[in-house]
Amino acid sequence: MTTNTELTFDISPADMSEADFLTLFGGVYEHSQWVAEQTLQHGLDASHSTPAGLSSAMQKVVAAADRERLMALINAHPDLAGKAAVRGELTAESTSEQAGAGISECTAEEFERFQQYNAAYKAKFNFPFIMAVKGSNRHKILAAFIERLENDAEIEYQRALSEINRIARFRLDVIAGGE
Repeated sequence: MTTNTELTFDISPADMSEADFLTLFGGVYEHSQWVAEQTLQHGLDASHSTPAGLSSAMQKVVAAADRERLMALINAHPDLAGKAAVRGELTAESTSEQAGAGISECTAEEFERFQQYNAAYKAKFNFPFIMAVKGSNRHKILAAFIERLENDAEIEYQRALSEINRIARFRLDVIAGGE
């Protein structure tokens, strides 16, 4: 079995047209194609032919962004088990990620807890709770809400960005044929 560190893209991003690159990687960061656009503008080479290499380049773009743009990136993410999910308005990636964590199988009581925690989190931090849910489950996610609601705003801001980068890396692995 191939591990994620051994994955490579079928076509190296450095060999793609701008349109092909943006079509394939523009959605890696939720509703934030600017990350892929700026990554491409910085230039790509053979070191970007793996999810790890491209992820590193994309994370540098995110790290260089100003706080306003980063807040927009954070706020581009949907609530877990939120109204957008109920209305079927999530991106295909978010739908798959949330379903993989069993969020779509919530009991009525669990769904209500998600709604309450989402509201409490947004009220405290002014942005959505973000967690890379791959490999997790709804019980662990609910427990993480409780734990993270105790943090201060700057810790959660940094945590949100870290989780967003993890989500992006998982998405790059999927694009390269990983799980």
